[in-house]
Amino acid sequence: MFDYASRVARLQVLMSERGIDAVLLTAGSDLPYFSGYTAMPLERITALVVPSEGDPTLFVPALEAPRVETGQFEMMPWGETDDVLGSIASRLSGSDAIAVGETMWSSFLLAFQERLADVEWSVATDLTKELRMRKEPDEIDRLRRAAQATDRVLARIPSEVGFVGRTESEIAAEIARMVVEEGHDRSWFTIVASGPDSASPHHETGQRVVQSGDMVVCDFGGTIDGYHSDVTRTFVAGESTDRQREVHSVVDEANRAGRAAIAPGVPCQEVDRAARQVIEEAGYGEYFIHRTGHGIGLEGHEHPYIVEGNDLMLEAGMTFSVEPGIYVPGEFGVRIEDIVACGLDSVDNLNKADRHLIEVG
Repeated sequence: MFDYASRVARLQVLMSERGIDAVLLTAGSDLPYFSGYTAMPLERITALVVPSEGDPTLFVPALEAPRVETGQFEMMPWGETDDVLGSIASRLSGSDAIAVGETMWSSFLLAFQERLADVEWSVATDLTKELRMRKEPDEIDRLRRAAQATDRVLARIPSEVGFVGRTESEIAAEIARMVVEEGHDRSWFTIVASGPDSASPHHETGQRVVQSGDMVVCDFGGTIDGYHSDVTRTFVAGESTDRQREVHSVVDEANRAGRAAIAPGVPCQEVDRAARQVIEEAGYGEYFIHRTGHGIGLEGHEHPYIVEGNDLMLEAGMTFSVEPGIYVPGEFGVRIEDIVACGLDSVDNLNKADRHLIEVG
């Protein structure tokens, strides 16, 4: 059990420092971070009102109230005919500056803006990311267990998953099944991109049949106790070519360079630069078309982002991906992705699965 009261107290310190009178969080990952409750993202609003001083209040549809663990905050169940938006606005009355969660539906925000005149509105993420970026030991433990589970899936793939003659969707279904078998609560996503499709980083897995000689990018993850995994390895169906091995070797070196650059006090962009430099010096710079990494936790993508222009200094407890790639249009792509944590003086590799190019049948 996390100490939600402590998290709220630290949020309130930030609110006072930045002149925010109230934070309003609806369905999304900020809500469970501060309350322990994961709301359904429905037209019935669930909202946590956090004042700069005092206890928070959770407004929750009455039919969902039994799902809420009581004792963490004041709970206000509301019925189908209640004016819950008016009740929430009343609780926020007198606030000059309100920060709202970035996942709040626009219909809710517009209704609050209509009811609360002369309020300065801002995005709560500017506050919440300051806490969520720095993971607590129990959070890193959950991320580690999730990463270890994906490592076990990767270890099974070469011997248990057939590639040649099967569709991307068939392979993805097997991997998703293994994700759950290895301990995840659910499979979050699975990308299988083969041949020319592998040159599209966010390829939509489809009915293409894998051919002998294809590069196959497998990017997948799930959740364990609410925390995400996300890993990518690139296989070759059949026997690899010199060019495939060369490109894969460059990406592998870039992945190692990015991870080696990680330490407290290092700007996020320096990790991106370290990985990107390897690819550029090998002559493939134009084919590395995305950032080197993204934060991970209660969301698959969250702060910090490992990208040029982000001069945020890494700190112990920050967790994120390192995933350089090379994507040659019409030919093939390669990506190698690991989840890491910034340790007290170096990198803590949560994923440890084999990064070599593996030939599969």
